[in-house]
Amino acid sequence: MHSHPPKQAELPFAIVEGKPVSTPPEDLYIPPQALEVFLDTFEGPLDLLLYLIKRQNLDILDIPIAEVTRQYMEYVEMMRTIKLDLAAEYLVMAALLAEIKSRMLLPRHEETEDEDDPRAELVRRLQEYERFKQAAENIDELPRDRRDHWSSNVEAVREQKETPQPDVELHEILLAFKDILMRADMSISHEIQRESLSVRERMSNMLALLKTDSFVEFHSLFTLEEGRMGVVVTMIALLELLKEKLADIVQSEPYAPIYIQAAQQATD
Repeated sequence: MHSHPPKQAELPFAIVEGKPVSTPPEDLYIPPQALEVFLDTFEGPLDLLLYLIKRQNLDILDIPIAEVTRQYMEYVEMMRTIKLDLAAEYLVMAALLAEIKSRMLLPRHEETEDEDDPRAELVRRLQEYERFKQAAENIDELPRDRRDHWSSNVEAVREQKETPQPDVELHEILLAFKDILMRADMSISHEIQRESLSVRERMSNMLALLKTDSFVEFHSLFTLEEGRMGVVVTMIALLELLKEKLADIVQSEPYAPIYIQAAQQATD
């Protein structure tokens, strides 16, 4: 006893006030193009075949033509059932699949062992279609003007304005000049520089030069290359040494040469 597979019941044409209507009213006129169904999933028979192969992770170089043909015909039959306008290229592909299937079912003789695979041309077309489809998807992902961004066409308006020359009088220039002079006076600074000659340092140098058992001429203590400041610093240093009794000054007679000697207590 054979069991028949269950069949789907016929869908009602419409439901009016909760009641199914199986046939359209006789006085109802529906234009031929009143309802159009667009299937964006497949763009042609090659797209459908590629979808069936990838959905099952099949090798495109070794297509199980019988199973793919069965699934393809189920899709074509479904399109006929819902009364969609079936493109002629789908029917052409169905005939091609049937031909390939029949050729593969035929036994091969030894002399025809090197005959080309009946699927070779279909595989080539599928590979070529897959490359073009991927390239189209890559191009579609690129940013597109007036789809992803909008270019601005606004031009900058440049107005030509005439700048009148200012009317300046002489007293205004003098007032501005006076203000500059006042600012210059406020920016004057006094820089204090360290003296290059030190009295204390000159006293130390003279003590190192003087001895108790010899005399040093007075004029030999001065260095003329140092100028007036050097002479003054040396004289002040000598007076400080005499004041602190660190040096003695000797002159044998008036207008005789003056000699300097270190004091005895300075060497003790």
